[in-house]
Amino acid sequence: MHTQLMTSRLLNLIVLLPIASLVAQGGDITGKVSGGKGVSVVYLEAVPGKTFPPPAKPFEMDQKSLLFQPHLLVAPVGSTVEFLNSDKVAHNIFWPAINGNKKLGHNLGTWPTGEKRAFKFDTPGIVPLLCNVHPEMSGFVIVTPTPFYAETDASGSYKIADVPNGSYSVSAWREGMKVQTKPVTVAGDATLDFALSK
Repeated sequence: MHTQLMTSRLLNLIVLLPIASLVAQGGDITGKVSGGKGVSVVYLEAVPGKTFPPPAKPFEMDQKSLLFQPHLLVAPVGSTVEFLNSDKVAHNIFWPAINGNKKLGHNLGTWPTGEKRAFKFDTPGIVPLLCNVHPEMSGFVIVTPTPFYAETDASGSYKIADVPNGSYSVSAWREGMKVQTKPVTVAGDATLDFALSK
């Protein structure tokens, strides 16, 4: 009887331990972004005491049909982005600033079809992409400070998964709108909505 009780308690402990560790790890931040049109990007500004290695695999931004494809690319800080030219005409890529800082502006030059050029983004921020050969072209690279980010769906909803427990600043960006930053405390799942304005 005593052995059966011990076995039963041990089994309960084995079942409960993974659940307890999941609770300790945190949860998801979900919510909705309103104001403006198009996709929004929601991201954690920092995770105190933690740094993150850059992604091993580069991201790709194409220039195709006289468009930046995708129009919006999200990449964590330290990421390398490869800029491909799939059009039959020469393209240029430059950005006048990152987060409005003109000292961080850069021109990758002009290159022909089929070629690509890479750039490593070591500074988080909003990178507006332009082509000086085709001034009607525009796109964005959003360099997030952490790998905890999400893009909104068609209804404006988002989900940042597996955020560790703690208190954070979370920012939301949408083209043509001001960035909005709000505090949130994660102790399990949390909800955070944004209403953006120009």
